[in-house]
Amino acid sequence: MKQITLKVIKILTLTIVCLSVLTVLLFGYNDIPLEELKRKYTNDSSKFTSVNNMNVHYRDEGLRNDSIPIILIHGTGSSLHTFDNWSSKLSKTKRVVRMDLPGYGLTGPFLNRNYSKNNYVSFIKSFLDTLKIKKCILAGNSLGGNIAWLFTTKFPSKVKKLILIDASGYPNKSKDIPIAFKLAQIPIINNAFTYITPRFIAKKSVENVYADKSKVNAELVNRYFELTLRKGNRQAFVDRLAIEPDPNQYKKIKIIKQPVLILWGEEDMLTPVEMANRFNKDLNNSTLNILKSVGHVPMEESPDKSLDYVLKFLK
Repeated sequence: MKQITLKVIKILTLTIVCLSVLTVLLFGYNDIPLEELKRKYTNDSSKFTSVNNMNVHYRDEGLRNDSIPIILIHGTGSSLHTFDNWSSKLSKTKRVVRMDLPGYGLTGPFLNRNYSKNNYVSFIKSFLDTLKIKKCILAGNSLGGNIAWLFTTKFPSKVKKLILIDASGYPNKSKDIPIAFKLAQIPIINNAFTYITPRFIAKKSVENVYADKSKVNAELVNRYFELTLRKGNRQAFVDRLAIEPDPNQYKKIKIIKQPVLILWGEEDMLTPVEMANRFNKDLNNSTLNILKSVGHVPMEESPDKSLDYVLKFLK
């Protein structure tokens, strides 16, 4: 009986080892060299500047004499490319500045691995100071929206107007969470996530934040997936989701006095539309626009329709 038990254990151990090796062979990806990513994901508008000893990727487009530019901040797992459509049109009449947040895109991770919202706010302050931007219109999606409104509470004199796009910040229960977010928060598995990163998980995660899945094409998925493979970004993703949120931070929202545009996808499962109504209730000077049949990233999924509301707000 003892010999049978040992034999079973050996078989199970061998099976686990074989499955682990097979998983690594099928889904293990090395980091993509930064220079290779730069060749694919930069253009003539791309620049790099040193902020807190990080080489930050950003684009500064449009009217250079615009003294109050619009600053666009992307969300978790994304990059400045999420605003490509908006930027191409806004830059005709405005100065438009956007950056890859630390931990995402081509910028790379925070050196201190501190992915708290407050540290991101400090980063935005340093970034604007580096570009000598004294006042701006601040817009952010998801995590970027949270950073934008928190920045406004700390540096109100620097923000003329605020645009919140499916912004996070309130305690809420998502109706559906991207699989990459779930895996990155599971002990042991999240360690493997830093080198085993199946492309299909990236695809499913992007589909999760779109209402119309048919718009999630190969080029879009490749961009999200390949930029995740920038050295340090996978560990940064895990580190960011490990940060415990401040349960009382949302109470600061009520002190914001600036005009605020609240832009929300009605089919957002990650940050449900109920959160848009909370923002609208707590803010003193807000305009709420809900986009039907749109998910968590309106500027990507429905760029023209969502931008129409922005242009009216800016006027």
